[in-house]
Amino acid sequence: MQRIKVMINLFLKEPLWFKLLISLTFLISVFFSGMENTVFRSLSKLAASIFFTTYGIKYRYNRLVSMVFFTAALICIYLALN
Repeated sequence: MQRIKVMINLFLKEPLWFKLLISLTFLISVFFSGMENTVFRSLSKLAASIFFTTYGIKYRYNRLVSMVFFTAALICIYLALN
């Protein structure tokens, strides 16, 4: 529980544009993933890739974590295009 509180506090200290970008991409990804239309599902995966890329750039000082986020973003882009 302590880790979750730390992550929330770190998120709240971020600039407003970062909070909006992360929140919007997460909500778009969750909302569109439940749609029947394949276009909306592709948009959901593209929003998830933006989410992962943003966190990959944020954690660029930690090479392993950054590479995991960038790999997840590439997988999302591949799935969106298929």
